[in-house]
Amino acid sequence: MSGQGVGRKSGVAQKRVAGAITDMKLLIVEDEKKTGDYVRQGLVESGFVVDLARTGLDGRHLALTELYDLIILDVMLPDVDGWHILQALREAKLCTPVLFLTARDSVEDRVKGLELGADDYLIKPFAFSELLARVRTLLRRGAAPVFNDQLQVADLVLDIPRRQARRKDVRITLTNKEFALLELLVRRQGEVLPRSLIASQVWDMNFDSDTNVIDVAIRRLRAKIDEAFEPKLIHTVRGMGYMLDIGGKVG
Repeated sequence: MSGQGVGRKSGVAQKRVAGAITDMKLLIVEDEKKTGDYVRQGLVESGFVVDLARTGLDGRHLALTELYDLIILDVMLPDVDGWHILQALREAKLCTPVLFLTARDSVEDRVKGLELGADDYLIKPFAFSELLARVRTLLRRGAAPVFNDQLQVADLVLDIPRRQARRKDVRITLTNKEFALLELLVRRQGEVLPRSLIASQVWDMNFDSDTNVIDVAIRRLRAKIDEAFEPKLIHTVRGMGYMLDIGGKVG
């Protein structure tokens, strides 16, 4: 078991200083030496305290006995895979945000990870800048109880098992695709999602710049979610994509 700065730390909310995130402690569970060292070095240089476990058993032990602000977890580990580690965390009622880092890129794997309680899913190979952006986004959200069957932003509540949405206790009728799109936006609250990512996650297709299917879907969803309510939650970031947040830049 290898690591740095092992010791119990306070949670996300207690580490906010004037709106900034400071002294955050992360755990990487990655058996590929090159990948693990690369991610660890980049995160340390970005100001984080980082522990690195190279086996699933070590990673599970650290995750259950130490207090982390975020866990970056590989799926394909040689002893205990990432699915079982995440399941052990959620069964122990630990709501530490988990970002899966893996070469498994099928839709079924992404869905399985999210259903088990993962907060994000990044496919290898990846750019470190994207990993860092996702880490910071998850940390800004704080440690929300991801084992809950409901997701909430402001007065918008999603009931995941029933596939229902409500604002101000008013039920909103959504198609399956609209609910999937809204769930993606809510899970990635505060993050600008490019059209290509939305296309792959919701429609399982490559984005064609000649089609306006994403824009039409967003427009219809916005009419249902935002038109009769305040605050507006779905925002267009011109030239980049779409974002769901309580306050955002509207393009």
